Amino acid sequence: MAKNLRKDLALAQYRLRAKYYDHELVAFEPIRRCAIDCLQLQPGDTVLDVGCGTGLSFELLRQAVGARGRIIGVEQSPDMIAIAQDRVAAHGWRNITLLQAAAETVTSPLVADAALFHFTHDVLTSAVAVANVVRQLKPGARLVAAGLQWSHPWDWATNTLVLAAAMYSMTTLDDLSQPWLQLATHSNAITRVPSPMNGTYIVSTTLRFDIPPKNG
Repeated sequence: MAKNLRKDLALAQYRLRAKYYDHELVAFEPIRRCAIDCLQLQPGDTVLDVGCGTGLSFELLRQAVGARGRIIGVEQSPDMIAIAQDRVAAHGWRNITLLQAAAETVTSPLVADAALFHFTHDVLTSAVAVANVVRQLKPGARLVAAGLQWSHPWDWATNTLVLAAAMYSMTTLDDLSQPWLQLATHSNAITRVPSPMNGTYIVSTTLRFDIPPKNG
């Protein structure tokens, strides 16, 4: 599928989902918590929340980085980021910067210590997007990705649910067996973390030291 067509389709999907998105993701909150724990964030860290959506990860990320830390939320959907902006304003969070941009072109104002890819399959399967995101990070930065994944071939019930969810939230089924393949080209060994839900995955790794940051 052509790049511009995928982008237009993704924007259309999230335009329809924005108002209900938070409710749709309730069942996946245990995965979010586990993924953020795997980032091993420290007070004062800067973290990129790639495809931040409506900002559902912000509160947990803020608890980890503290008042001195920074959160950079990246989201291309104007409908989703508008809700994220309302969330930030309602809580008075001053250490969150929101960037309405595609992951392929975004430039972070800060070089980050870590990046979270939570249910961002379209981003993870884009070589250009992943390459651009990792250039916004410090060498050795911590990387965690989580999302949908095909189960075993014989687990047709789970795979039917994964397919239904994927058709609703993705523009491509590429690499759905191993959605982290593009990330692996820039990182050290991938560690699989047990996920609390069938048909999903969590992986943790670190950025290779030979990849210099764009702003470095």
